Amino acid sequence: MIEIVLATANPHKVDEMRAIFAQLTPNTRLIGLGELGGTVPAEPAETGSTFEENSTIKAISYAKATGRTCLADDSGLEIDALGGRPGVISSHYCTDGQEAGMAREERDGANNNRVLRELEGVAPEQRNARFVCVMTLSSAQGAVLGQVRGTFEGRIGLSGEVPRGKDGFGYDPLFLVAPDFRRTSAELPGQEKNGVSHRRSAAEQMAKFVRSL
Repeated sequence: MIEIVLATANPHKVDEMRAIFAQLTPNTRLIGLGELGGTVPAEPAETGSTFEENSTIKAISYAKATGRTCLADDSGLEIDALGGRPGVISSHYCTDGQEAGMAREERDGANNNRVLRELEGVAPEQRNARFVCVMTLSSAQGAVLGQVRGTFEGRIGLSGEVPRGKDGFGYDPLFLVAPDFRRTSAELPGQEKNGVSHRRSAAEQMAKFVRSL
């Protein structure tokens, strides 16, 4: 039995990852940070300029702090017309990546408004975008064992037709899902979205990689 610590204390994310790994590599036991007992290790500063760099920083930091093999992820939104922005600062795009103490709902609204403002005048076919999730597996000693990248393709809708939808969070109400671009990510039922998301894609790739070890 392989034991891997997930770099999250979010029980919903832990449950989702366990379900995926149970299907593809049943000899793996996933443990959330909150299940280790004691004080949860401090979150490291995400100083990387790419999802790969930040995912690696988190994986190595938590692996060394816990003394266990650790799996971490970093995710966000890339928009081609904006040169890949908001990228690694997706969650704080409205403040250029700086934590400003805003409530989640307020921050999401401000992020969305900035994206729509910066895409003003850009034609629908030029608004291609994707959610990205990069997962990194680190040994207890801090050596990177593997890294995968999952994507969820779509485009950003035009102002007036988006934001739309009551499910999801963040940029979901702006994100028209490929290939037909009819529904936003926030309009997908949770089970359907979880089956095609960037996190699902990355998790399936990582589970297959772990099975090959």
